[in-house]
Amino acid sequence: MKKPEVLIRKYSDRRLYNTASSRYVKLRDIARMVRDGIDVRVVDGRTGRDLTHIILTQIVVEDAKERQIALPLQLLTQLVRASDKASHDFLTWYLHSTLDLYQKAQDTVKTGLSEAKNAVSSPLDFVHKLLAGQSWPPAPEGSEVEELRRRVGELESLLAQQVQRPRRAPKRKRSTG
Repeated sequence: MKKPEVLIRKYSDRRLYNTASSRYVKLRDIARMVRDGIDVRVVDGRTGRDLTHIILTQIVVEDAKERQIALPLQLLTQLVRASDKASHDFLTWYLHSTLDLYQKAQDTVKTGLSEAKNAVSSPLDFVHKLLAGQSWPPAPEGSEVEELRRRVGELESLLAQQVQRPRRAPKRKRSTG
C-alpha cells in the first residue's frame, strides 16, 4: 500500500504551503515529515514545476550548516563532477542501491533485536525450542533455508525406507547342462 503524498506549494515570496493541513510550513517542518516517513512533493505555486529535489537539497544544506554535519567530502566532490547524464545516472543508481541495502540491513537488525528481546523475555521458551531442534532465529516462511530443510527431511525419509527394506539375495540362474 502506497503512503499518502503531501503536496507543498512554493510561492514566489518563498513561502511554503502545505495543502494537506492548509497552513504555511518551514523547511524544518518538511524535514520532519520526510523523517517521519511521509512522502512529500513540492511544486512551484505558479508553474506547477516539481521542486522536490531542490527543497530536499536545501534541507540537507541547512542541516549541514546548523549541525555541522555534512556529507563526506568525497561524495560531494563526485556529485559536483557528475555533471554529465551518464555519470549522474550511475551515481543516482549507486546511491539508491546502497541506501536500499542499508535499509534492508537496518530492518534485519531490528528483526534480530526483536527476536533477541523475545528470547530474553521468555528464556525457558527459547531453550525449549532450541532443544526441540527448532532453529534460532527462525527462518522466514517460504525461505530457501526452509525449502532445504524440507528436502533434507524427504531424503532422510527415503533413506530410512531403504534401510528398513530387507535385501533379497539375487536369484541365480540355473544352468542346464
